[in-house]
Amino acid sequence: MHGRVKVRTTEEERERKKKEQALKMKAYRAAMTKIQKKRAGGELDDEMLGLTTQILLRNPDVSTLWNIRRECVLEKIRKITEEEEKQQENSVKPEDEPKKDEAEEEPKEVVDSPQKLPVEDQLQSILNHELQLTEQCLMVNPKSYNAWHHRCWSLEQNPLADWQRELQLCNKYLKYDERNFHTWDYRRYVTGKAQVPNKQELDFCTEKIKVNFSNYSSWHHRSLLLPQLYPNEQQDRPMSEEKLREELEMVLTAAFTDPNDSSAWFYQRWLLGQGFHGDKDAFTVVAFRLDPHGKAVIGLDKPFPAFNAKVQLVGKDSSVDISSWLPVNRDKSIWKSTETITIEAQESYELKLPNQQIKLSALPLNRGYFYFKPPNSLSSSCSQDLKAELETQLQSCLDLLDYEPDSKWTLLTSSLLMRAIDPSSHHAKSLEHLQKLQKVDPLRKGYYKDLAARWTLEYELNKWPQSEKFPLQFELDKQSEALTSLPYGQYLIIADELGLPEKLRNLAQTFNELKL
Repeated sequence: MHGRVKVRTTEEERERKKKEQALKMKAYRAAMTKIQKKRAGGELDDEMLGLTTQILLRNPDVSTLWNIRRECVLEKIRKITEEEEKQQENSVKPEDEPKKDEAEEEPKEVVDSPQKLPVEDQLQSILNHELQLTEQCLMVNPKSYNAWHHRCWSLEQNPLADWQRELQLCNKYLKYDERNFHTWDYRRYVTGKAQVPNKQELDFCTEKIKVNFSNYSSWHHRSLLLPQLYPNEQQDRPMSEEKLREELEMVLTAAFTDPNDSSAWFYQRWLLGQGFHGDKDAFTVVAFRLDPHGKAVIGLDKPFPAFNAKVQLVGKDSSVDISSWLPVNRDKSIWKSTETITIEAQESYELKLPNQQIKLSALPLNRGYFYFKPPNSLSSSCSQDLKAELETQLQSCLDLLDYEPDSKWTLLTSSLLMRAIDPSSHHAKSLEHLQKLQKVDPLRKGYYKDLAARWTLEYELNKWPQSEKFPLQFELDKQSEALTSLPYGQYLIIADELGLPEKLRNLAQTFNELKL
C-alpha cells in the first residue's frame, strides 16, 4: 500500500466539497457583515476596498459591492482633491505679512517622509486599479454585467483614459469568445469614444464573419454600421440598393454553408425589411377619418408613444390646427382628436404634417372625409436589378428545399423572399410554407400563426381599395377562417363595418369603440 495515492470515494469527495463550501460561506458572511458595518459608519477606506476585492474576485456579480467600491473611489478622489486645494492655499502668503529676519527664525526639524505622487498620478493610480480589478473579474466571468459596467464607469471618471488600449482589450476578449455580446456592446462604446471610422469597424466585422459565419453578434454589429455608411433616403429599406444586393449575396453564402444555423438567416430577414423600422422618430399616416360632427381619428404606420405632431386641416378658405390627441388602442398606433373641428360640406380638404401632405377624399352620403394608404412592401420600391437578385435567392432556397424539405430557416426565408418579390402572386404559396412551419417547428407555432394573420391582412388591405364596398365596409374572405388575430387595426378606422370570421368577432370590440 506504500507509495500508492489514496483515491477518495464519491461520498468522501462530496463531504470534502461540502466542508469547503461551508468555510467559503462563513468567510463570505463575515466579510459582508464587516463591509455593512463599515459602510454604516461611513468608513470608505482602503480596508473596505480590500474586503470588496476579496469577494468580487470570486463572484463579480454582487452589484452592491461594486456600488460600494464606487463610493470608496469617489471618496478617495474627493480627499485627494481637497488636500491639493489646501496645499495651494497654504503656499500663497498674504503680501502684507511681515517677514522675519533669518536670525530670528526658529530652527526647523527635518523629518524624512516619503514624497507624495502628483495629484494627477494619484488619481490615475486609483482608477487604473479599478480597471485591473475588472480585468481579473472578467477572467472569472466574461459575461458579468456588473464588471463591464464598472469598467465603463471607471473610464468615464478618467479624463486621460486610454481608449486605444481598451480597443485592444476588446480584440483580446473576442479571441477568447468571438460571440460574447457583452464584449461587442463594450466595443461599440469604446469605438465611439476612440472615434474609430465606421468603415474600419465594418471591415473588422467582415473578418470575424469570414472566420465564423455563426457569429450573431458580428452580424448585429454590421446591421448597425451599414445604415450609417450606406444610407437610403427613402427609409423603406436598411441601406442603399447597391449595397443591399452585395449583402444579400454574402449572407446567402453564409446561410447555405450551414442551413441549420440561425445567425445568417436572421440577418437576411433584417435585409428584407423584417424588423427594420427606419427613423424611430418618424411616422407615416396610413389612415385618417373626419366625420361631419368634427371628430377626427388618425392611424399611424407604427406604435408611437407620444403623438404631438403639428397637424393642419386645410380647406379652400380655412385652416384648422389639430393639436390635442389621445391614444385609443394599447400600442398607440391610433389617436383620436379631443377637439371638435368645424368643417364645410362639399369642400376639398388637405391634411398637412411635418413630413407628409395628404389630400382627403369625401366619404359617400356626406359622412365626412377620409384617407387610406395600403401597407407597403419591399417589392413596391425594388428596381429590376434588386428584384432579379431576390428571385435568384428564392430559387436557391427552393432548390435547397428539394434536398431538405423540413429546413425551417429555408422555409421561412423563402416565404419572406416571396413577400419581397411580389406578395400578391406568392400569397398562397407563402401561407403554405407557414402552415408547414407550424408542423416542422411546433414550439413557434404561435409566431407562424401571427405572421400568417399579418400577411393575410396585408393582402386584403391592398385589395380593399378596388372593392365596391370600399371604404365603409371591410370583409375578410372565407380563406381567412384560420386567423387567430387581427393586426393592422389602424388601417381599418375609416370603415363603418367589419365582416370578420366567427373566431375574430370578439377581436372587433376595439374597432367598435373607435366608431365616430
